[in-house]
Amino acid sequence: MASKAVSDDPDRASGHPDAHASPPAPAAPAAPGAGGESGKYVSPGVTGAAKLLIVGPLGVGKTTLIGTVSEIEPLSTEAVMTRAGAGVDTVLTPGKTTTTVALDFGRITIDGALVLYLFGTPGQQRFLPAWRDLAKGALGALALVDTRDLAASFDALGNLEDLGLPFAVAVNTFPGSPRYAEDELRAALDLLPGTPLVECDARDMRSSVRALIALLGHLIDTAADPRPGPSWPAPPRAVNTTVNTAVTESS
Repeated sequence: MASKAVSDDPDRASGHPDAHASPPAPAAPAAPGAGGESGKYVSPGVTGAAKLLIVGPLGVGKTTLIGTVSEIEPLSTEAVMTRAGAGVDTVLTPGKTTTTVALDFGRITIDGALVLYLFGTPGQQRFLPAWRDLAKGALGALALVDTRDLAASFDALGNLEDLGLPFAVAVNTFPGSPRYAEDELRAALDLLPGTPLVECDARDMRSSVRALIALLGHLIDTAADPRPGPSWPAPPRAVNTTVNTAVTESS
């Protein structure tokens, strides 16, 4: 379902040419998608691409999720938290000493055909101007929430609604975090009936990919909805078939 930094370079046999053999011709430069450094280029079978946001409050697991699923070395702009933010930022994860100050970035290929470019946003509301810029060109967003402090997610969800960006919600499970019934969570987060609500573990590859697939399915349903409302950008042509295949494999 998800490719993980797979190189297309063929295996090469090692050995010494005999004395009468012609010297080997110089190797041609690797072309994008046909070889090169492992995980550097997308597969030649890719037929579509989509930009997605990963949003949520400070410490909810955005950086972890992107690092878990990314098939390339993820970009992270983590900085040490300072005393200036001590009275402003609420940290629920013990031992957390850093925070994203610009963005996280990763890439994952779904079912060998669809590339997702994942942009993680800073969690604090004071960074809203930065992640409004990150939202440009995005098809949708996966909003992570933490049941230990559901109210901390209100700003991120409100921002997505203000931007008119379709989203799915993933409850990231932490050790000892309280568990609630789906209807209770939907009521607490004030979610529309059609908004996907799933549970995931940002440290687990399969669990995180399932959350992304739930978002992709929602984007397809939203783009196909004939009812009056905001006009969402249509997902890439390859998304529909790819998501249907991926949902079957992950169920």
